[in-house]
Amino acid sequence: MGRTGEPGQGAGTFTSNDATNERREMIHGHRILITGGAGFIGTAILKRLLPRNKVVVYDNLRRDALQFFPHRNHRNLEMIQGDILDREELRRAVDGVDTVIHLAAIAGVSSYYRMPRRTMEVNLIGTYNVLESVREMKIYRFLDFSTSEIYGPHIFRAAEDGGTHQGNIKDPRWTYAISKLAAERFSWCYQHELGLPVVSVRPFNIFGPGQVGEGAIQIFIRQALTNKPITITGDGVQIRAWCYITDMVDAVLRALERPEAVGETFNIGNPENTVTMVGLAKTIRRLTKSKSRLRFSPHQGVDVDLRVPSIKKAQRLLNFKPKVDMEDGLVKTIKWYKEHSF
Repeated sequence: MGRTGEPGQGAGTFTSNDATNERREMIHGHRILITGGAGFIGTAILKRLLPRNKVVVYDNLRRDALQFFPHRNHRNLEMIQGDILDREELRRAVDGVDTVIHLAAIAGVSSYYRMPRRTMEVNLIGTYNVLESVREMKIYRFLDFSTSEIYGPHIFRAAEDGGTHQGNIKDPRWTYAISKLAAERFSWCYQHELGLPVVSVRPFNIFGPGQVGEGAIQIFIRQALTNKPITITGDGVQIRAWCYITDMVDAVLRALERPEAVGETFNIGNPENTVTMVGLAKTIRRLTKSKSRLRFSPHQGVDVDLRVPSIKKAQRLLNFKPKVDMEDGLVKTIKWYKEHSF
């Protein structure tokens, strides 16, 4: 049980950076595995960690945001293309690491409907494989990515220690939520029984430059930039709280650095960036000076009507303070998509 908060052999250290008014912990000298590290969030985390740490990215490149990363040949980066269900390859990937950020998963609503079995397999068994691969190692921190989907179709000021709701068990939409909640609990069991220093985070609607795959904001921006109809599923009054990617990464680093984070689960989002989907579409249309019209289409299966987090726990234990407001984040994101067509 003595591993919590104790760096393993060869692990790095943390120092403070007083360049800003608040104390900032900086992780350095670690060897960090990021499963799913070529995805949108993984690549953004990589950018912050790479200058001062050795980072191993383990990814099957199904969604490759790393293609836009200008330092793919950085001396501190090792890229391993592999499947999270391949336990032998995974064991080779974890060799020598002291920190794990587990992001690899099947994500995207269309994926849940198209391949629910695969979603469950990758998200649950894949997490088990990663946990088993490091259970005997000296690990400083194991950060598991869960999801806000576990709160179901209607949640306001969601609190981590409150209840979860997965909707109708027969609807494929909730396969993802159930698999991620089970994986989160699986990680907690390794903490409880084996002393693995686990932290879980539940992201709420992350957006920003470099997002690939699915995601309403990037879809709306692409449509607006080409003056195509901005397609909104449902009636557009669904409410979301959006969090800019750099705020998400800041929260992740704090969860890695702070000993009080071990054994905890954190909502990571920005309640101040709460907007309806039709309001979001109109804002994007205005900022892009687009001639796109709004088009409404039926939603595939069930939808989420309301999803707004409470981040009080992250504020208290991580000193997490989202800094990027909705419009500033959209301006930065639009600029990136103007420069990258794919």
